[in-house]
Amino acid sequence: MTEAVVAGIGQRAIFVTLELAAPVLVFALVAGLVVSVLQAMTQVQEMTLVLVPKILAVILALVLFGPWMGRTLVEFARDLFSSLPNYVL
Repeated sequence: MTEAVVAGIGQRAIFVTLELAAPVLVFALVAGLVVSVLQAMTQVQEMTLVLVPKILAVILALVLFGPWMGRTLVEFARDLFSSLPNYVL
């Protein structure tokens, strides 16, 4: 296995990780922004007011995107393990 192959596998792993994390992070970002705007409008500065909606948004994102995330991860692992015999010296 050459250095280029290992770098390519690592690059693809990082891309898949970012791809899987993006929906959850976007949902948490939107929830945080909405709550922050509401807090600024009402001048209520309570920390738990930010935390609970973010947790709910992350749970919602995992419920909505969970099957897709699972399929993507299984596909990546299947491709990786099926191509490993080609790289062994």
